[in-house]
Amino acid sequence: MSHILFTGGGTAGHVTPNIAIIRKLHADMPELRISYAGSFEGIEKQIVSSLPYVDYYGIHSGKLRRYFSLENLKDFFRVVKGMRDARKLVKKLKPDVLFSKGGYVSVPVVRACGKMKIPVLSHESDITPGLANRMSAKYALKVCTTFPDTVPEIPKGKGVHTGTPIRSELFSGNAAAAAGKLGFDAKPVIMVMGGSIGAASINTAVREALASLTGRFNIIHLCGKGKLTEDGAALGNGSYRQFEFVSDELPDYLALSDVIISRAGANAIHEFLALKKPMLLIPLPLTASRGDQILNAASFKKRGFAEVLEEEKLTAETLSEAVNALYDDREKYISAMEDAPSVDGTEKICEMIKEYLR
Repeated sequence: MSHILFTGGGTAGHVTPNIAIIRKLHADMPELRISYAGSFEGIEKQIVSSLPYVDYYGIHSGKLRRYFSLENLKDFFRVVKGMRDARKLVKKLKPDVLFSKGGYVSVPVVRACGKMKIPVLSHESDITPGLANRMSAKYALKVCTTFPDTVPEIPKGKGVHTGTPIRSELFSGNAAAAAGKLGFDAKPVIMVMGGSIGAASINTAVREALASLTGRFNIIHLCGKGKLTEDGAALGNGSYRQFEFVSDELPDYLALSDVIISRAGANAIHEFLALKKPMLLIPLPLTASRGDQILNAASFKKRGFAEVLEEEKLTAETLSEAVNALYDDREKYISAMEDAPSVDGTEKICEMIKEYLR
C-alpha cells in the first residue's frame, strides 16, 4: 500500500491547500494511506482531525524569527526537539512521498525525509518564498508555486507553476441556506475575513463603521478566536453577524457574499478569485510581516481583481468609502476575474504526487 505524509501548519493558509489535495487523492486512490505531521495544538490539528481517513501525528515546533527576541532561545530548544520528533516519526512511518505546505512545523519533517532520501514535494503560496520554504527547498525535488513570478525565485530549477490547491466544497455553497440561517434581508452581503487568527485593526474598523455600512449591507464578520465583541448581537440592527471561525458553513457564506474584505494571504485570495468575488484587500504591513501580503495584494490590484487599502490608512471612514466603491464597480472586477485563467492547482499537484508514488 502506498503511503503519503503531509506536513504544514501555523495558520489555515498552511493547511487548507493540503486538505484540498488530501480529499482529491483519497477520492482517486481510496486505498492510499495518508498521514499528517503537525504541531500538537496548532490549527492544523483541528482542521485535519475532521478527516477520518488521515492519521495525525504531533511534533514539537518553534517559531523561526528574523528578529532578536528572548523567545528565540526557548524556541531553539523546541526546534531541536522537533527535529528529533520528526526523525523518529519518519523512521516509524516510512512514507513513500512527503508533501509540505510550509510553516515552521514543516521544516524538521522535510529535513528528516530529505535525509532519508524520501521524495519531497512542497508548495509556496506567496510571490516570494517564505523562510520555512527557503530552508526546506534544498531537500525538495520540486517546489510548486501559486504565482508564475515565483518560479525564478526557486533555486536549481526546482520551481513549477501549478496554481494553488482549492477546496472543491467551496464551489457548492448555498446562498439561500446561508441567508436563512443568518436571518438576513435582501441587502447585499459583505464578508470580512482577517485570517485564521483574526486581525484586530480590521475588526476595530469594521465595528466602528457598522452604523454607516449596515444601512446598505449585511455583514458576515469572521473575527478570529477570542475576538468576538460582547455586544455583537446588539450591533448592526440585525444586519451584522460575527463568528470566531466557520468551517462547514463557509461555502454557503461565501456563496451569499457579494464582496470580501480580507487580508491578502495567497491561498485565501486565490479562493476568492476562483469564486469571482471582488475583494478589498488590507495586507499585513511591513511592521508585522516580511511584505509578502503587500506583494500579493499589489498583484491582484494590477490584474483588476481587487482594490487595496493600506493598514496605515485604515479607519472606519476609509473602509466604508472603499467598500462602497468596490461594490458599485463590482461588475468590472468580476469581468476581470472571469477572463483570468484557472488558478486551481489541485489536479496538477495530485498528478505530480501520483508520479512519485508510482
